[in-house]
Amino acid sequence: MFTIGDFARHGRVSVRMLRHYDATGLLRPAHVDPATGYRYYTAAQLARLNRVIALKDLGFTLQQVRDIIDERVGVEELRGMLRLRRAELAATMAEAAARLTRVESRLRSIESEGRMPTNDVVLKAVPAVRVAQLTATAASFEPEDIGPVIGPLYEELFGRLGEAGVEPTGPGIASYEDAPEGGGRILVHAAVQVSAPLRDGDLRVLDLPAIDQAATVVHRGSMDTVLPTAQALVRWIDANGHRSTGYPREVSLECPENRDDWVTELQAPVTGA
Repeated sequence: MFTIGDFARHGRVSVRMLRHYDATGLLRPAHVDPATGYRYYTAAQLARLNRVIALKDLGFTLQQVRDIIDERVGVEELRGMLRLRRAELAATMAEAAARLTRVESRLRSIESEGRMPTNDVVLKAVPAVRVAQLTATAASFEPEDIGPVIGPLYEELFGRLGEAGVEPTGPGIASYEDAPEGGGRILVHAAVQVSAPLRDGDLRVLDLPAIDQAATVVHRGSMDTVLPTAQALVRWIDANGHRSTGYPREVSLECPENRDDWVTELQAPVTGA
């Protein structure tokens, strides 16, 4: 048998926690010395301790943990519960990482206020281009609303092009516009340049109109960090006497597996000056 201190070390828990589990009936000592009151545990009790800790980490209350354990949850069932919790924690961590990226992007945008990218913005004409396009609706222009929509749209678009045996002939072109129903919702358009005709009736093929004059700038990095570049372009447009005449486009020039190595051209239709 093990003293409560030894058992706590082997179980990677505190002595205080073991005493609490004893008091609540979750994990009784295998033996209590009647003379000294010292608690002793066996190695076999580590299995119950592991289940208690695992279920607590899943978010169950101590009462729920006792009910589950007393029903003798099997190893496979417990493994499945832990895998589910792991997936939930991974999703939470991913969302936290994405939120941190957005905060850093907003901070960089604030830090760059007053600095105009005079050498980076190029005014040019953009020719018309034929694209295959899928469209969905997002709740707002906020990155956390755009990301979950634009990614799956492109996955579906390229999947359906592959099934049709059609190879893209140019870059992806994403654009956004206010949804007809209003309420702050927007239409998200995921498009890619094509030349071959398509028979997929649900896959829209259209000619994106030419832009007579567009203020363009190249963004390098994940689109999660595009805000400083996009706002710098807006400040340049305003400072140089131009006026926006339409929704901007995002042209994917390079999209390697590492999103931090992406290269995207922002094209904002303008007039004036």
